[in-house]
Amino acid sequence: MAEPLLIAKNATSVYLLPQMANRHGLVAGATGTGKTVTLQAMAEHFSRIGVPVFAADVKGDLSGVSQPGTDNPKIAERVKKLQLSDFSFCGWPVTFWDVLAEQGHPVRSTISEMGPLLLGRLLNLNDIQEGVLALVFKISDDNGLLLLDMKDLQAVLQHVGDHAAEFQTQYGNISTASIGAIQRGLVALGEQGGQKFFGEPALNLDDLMQTDSSGRGLINILAADKLIQSPKVYATFLLWMLTELFERLPEVGDPEKPRLVFFFDEAHLLFTDLPKIIEQKVQQIVRLIRSKGVGVYFVTQNPLDLPEEVLGQLGNRVQHALRAFTPKEQKSVRAAAETFRANPKLDVEKTITQLAVGEALLSFLDETGSPGVVQRAMICPPHSQIGPITPEQRKQIMSQSVVAGVYENTLDRESAYERLNHRTTQVASTGSGQPQPWYENLPGLGTPSGRGGGRRDSLADAMAKSAARTIGSTVGRQIVRGLLGSLLAGKR
Repeated sequence: MAEPLLIAKNATSVYLLPQMANRHGLVAGATGTGKTVTLQAMAEHFSRIGVPVFAADVKGDLSGVSQPGTDNPKIAERVKKLQLSDFSFCGWPVTFWDVLAEQGHPVRSTISEMGPLLLGRLLNLNDIQEGVLALVFKISDDNGLLLLDMKDLQAVLQHVGDHAAEFQTQYGNISTASIGAIQRGLVALGEQGGQKFFGEPALNLDDLMQTDSSGRGLINILAADKLIQSPKVYATFLLWMLTELFERLPEVGDPEKPRLVFFFDEAHLLFTDLPKIIEQKVQQIVRLIRSKGVGVYFVTQNPLDLPEEVLGQLGNRVQHALRAFTPKEQKSVRAAAETFRANPKLDVEKTITQLAVGEALLSFLDETGSPGVVQRAMICPPHSQIGPITPEQRKQIMSQSVVAGVYENTLDRESAYERLNHRTTQVASTGSGQPQPWYENLPGLGTPSGRGGGRRDSLADAMAKSAARTIGSTVGRQIVRGLLGSLLAGKR
């Protein structure tokens, strides 16, 4: 059994129990009250007991967790005040990731893994446009067209729009105006970094759940200081990661410690303009993912930023100071105070507005899973550097990473774009004025390839093509299609 994690101290010590850490949590407080330092300290504790962590670095200053801290008057004062006799500075094992592939290893997903529901939200589509996008995914599935990157989806959209009449009987009306709206959305998404995010090799979630040679959990840091400028892209990406973890990981029940802890900074962005069908699924995932050994910790300014159904599932809570200068803010403070288990010796509503930087109200689950009585305490300081590292330090850490070189080079295997482009070239070369339906004579669907004197495929080529065909088949699509994408069958 892993030892309890010392998070804060006052007259007594406040511990987070590892066996209860997968029951999710909340770190809340106004800007400048110490949320990021609390997140950093908690990440260190999880790493120390061998639990990998994933956290988004929205402000750009979480990277210091990779370096030992240095003597500092404020740190020394807090160490002395909390009587931390065995305190020492150290750095922690870190892997940097970046959707934009600038400050970390590239993070990619395929269009198919993202699925039409999440992609529709990312493109800000209305209901009719979402329906058309769902049909395009269905047509691609039925015809074995792999949707890996943006050019694949753009190619299929163009062909479906050009041949809409051929699909009307089987799939229903397909509005060319909706096709155009989706295409425009894809162009805009590409300008925000979508071209870099969609493609292969896609992120292997196992690479997030590693330990170093000392048994310490890897702290995965997503560079999000630029990504957060596109809040919908940021929120949708993290939601995709959460759904992928839920779908891929096996059930483990209640383990002695989590398999992974996921910190979701700026969590209010997740639920901004979120379609009801996705919000309901998020609530279900948050409720069930703890049985997969994953603890989700939402980091936000105010607890009321989260839906009540989600907030009710966050058993481990750290509440930093809130401001109450307006009637609305005073109401928020009162509501936040009511979410804690009452302490007869503490006026929670009054205390929330009086907390100093680094102080917090804490309530963690006990051995029985019941919320502990809320306590006022000072967060223990992190052992690592507070603040960002230099670009040179980041580059060195990336070069020594266990995934160095794995994701840097993109793959572009045969998928929808190549197959449709081959068909267009084939029609042009025959000079036929009346081409066959677009879905005929595609490589692998119509005329077998490799005949007529061409060289025979090697074993490796055959295996690769077999894998590609499998992924294009019904069984394969069940493997690569994201969980939220699979909901569309019920929606239709």
